[in-house]
Amino acid sequence: MKLAFRNAFFTFSSSRFVLNPNPPKLPSLLPFAVRTVPTVTETLRSLSARFCSATMEGGEGHAPSSPPSLLEKQFEGFRVQLDESGSLRERIRAVVMEIESTTRLIHAGLLLVHQSRPTPEVLAKPKAQIGVLKELYNRLAEVLRDCPSQHYRYHGDWRGETQTVVSLLAFMHWLETGNLLLHAEAEEKLGLNDSEFGLDVEDYLVGLCFMSNELPRYVVNQVTAGDYDCPRKVLKFLTELHAAFRMLNLRNDFLRKKFDSMKYDLRRVEEVHYDVKIRGLSATDDSTGDKTNQDQEQPQGV
Repeated sequence: MKLAFRNAFFTFSSSRFVLNPNPPKLPSLLPFAVRTVPTVTETLRSLSARFCSATMEGGEGHAPSSPPSLLEKQFEGFRVQLDESGSLRERIRAVVMEIESTTRLIHAGLLLVHQSRPTPEVLAKPKAQIGVLKELYNRLAEVLRDCPSQHYRYHGDWRGETQTVVSLLAFMHWLETGNLLLHAEAEEKLGLNDSEFGLDVEDYLVGLCFMSNELPRYVVNQVTAGDYDCPRKVLKFLTELHAAFRMLNLRNDFLRKKFDSMKYDLRRVEEVHYDVKIRGLSATDDSTGDKTNQDQEQPQGV
């Protein structure tokens, strides 16, 4: 029995090795299995890539074209509006650059007034540029006719230059007449009488504040040159102008800040006037009037 079992086991073992004498090794088969059998993720990626490529190559050509949506129409309108606004702004800036160049010429001519030259001689060249400014503002008004009732949208493009122009015109007017340049007079000088495009009130007021900043320097130079009555005139003018500004309810903005600087200009002129008066270089109005009365009464006593 044992012998028969041994013979059967030996026969089975021998036949197994004969049928597969060189069994394959497992490590050598694993790379081949990984390379040849794709995973589920790789299969899905391959199908997705093929679908996308087929759609890009021929899908768009066969698909019916959809009408533009409301969103596309809206932004197309925005694009047209922005292009037109940019073109209009470039035309405005071209004119504004010429206005700025003209104001530089006027300011350069007015600087000679601090050298104690005769006022008519100093004002000759700056006054000749007023006509140029009027022509430039007429050109600006023509450009703004393309956007009726919307010129305030582009007002910031010429606001600073206009404020400077008003200050120069007001300073020249004061040197010539000793009075304040009114708003209507400034509009007339610049040709801004049109109701659609006029001189903004805030630009006019800021220009007056700029003009007051120039007066303390003018007073000092005039006193140095021997005009001891100039501080009294300027002080009277600035006092009235400062009192007029006090009537306005100004907010905490740029105009309010410029108005606050006017009181410092007034203080500087007061100091110069005080120095001239304390040294006896100029008499006050009251003392001048008393002296005139005494001169008139003296012959009567004789």
